[in-house]
Amino acid sequence: MPSLLVTGANRGLGLEFVRQYAAKGWRIIATCRSLNEAGDLRAVDGDIRIEQLDMGDLPAIASFGERLAGAPLDLLVANAGTWGPGRIESAADGEGWLDAFRVNTVAPVLLARAVRAGLKAAGGTFVAISSKMGSIEDNMSGGYIAYRSSKAALNAAVRSVAIDWADDGIVAAVLHPGWVQTRMGGQAAPLTPEESVAGMRHVIERLGPQDTGGFFDYSGEALPW
Repeated sequence: MPSLLVTGANRGLGLEFVRQYAAKGWRIIATCRSLNEAGDLRAVDGDIRIEQLDMGDLPAIASFGERLAGAPLDLLVANAGTWGPGRIESAADGEGWLDAFRVNTVAPVLLARAVRAGLKAAGGTFVAISSKMGSIEDNMSGGYIAYRSSKAALNAAVRSVAIDWADDGIVAAVLHPGWVQTRMGGQAAPLTPEESVAGMRHVIERLGPQDTGGFFDYSGEALPW
């Protein structure tokens, strides 16, 4: 039975990843910041282990990896994220900006490092949910300074991980889920979580060594850095 670890799994895209992979019979470890907010997650049928993990707590990430003890892991989806300050004028002392980097950039890579042995054992895949807003070439409207910069840094970090871990047989890529009807995306977004995750799942299924280090959207289109 293949295995999935997904963060930010109590709502939005993370919850939909759990629903769709559980329906396919995968064994799932689903994490969320607070177990008090895991009601919808607990309602999903399947082989699902729910764990508390705050992606802003970097020491907790290492401890979490130790608990998994190198068990084979077919797929890691680092999904949890945060907006942070929107404009430089609102960044104040920079703490909110740094928090965005902690959650959006550093935490996903540290989590991948914490479960690297499991990914290597399974010949697994590391997928970080990024955003087209992290594309420097595509930024024509400005704003969202913390989110954009932290996602651009995430893209660069995962590209390096992909190169560094290629000999382990691990594929690493970043995916743009599209503009989705979630708490972050808002209800005006054109895509439902079901549509976005179904698309990303098909992209993930097709990822191979030739794609490692790539930046793709939910339809499989390669995106500019």
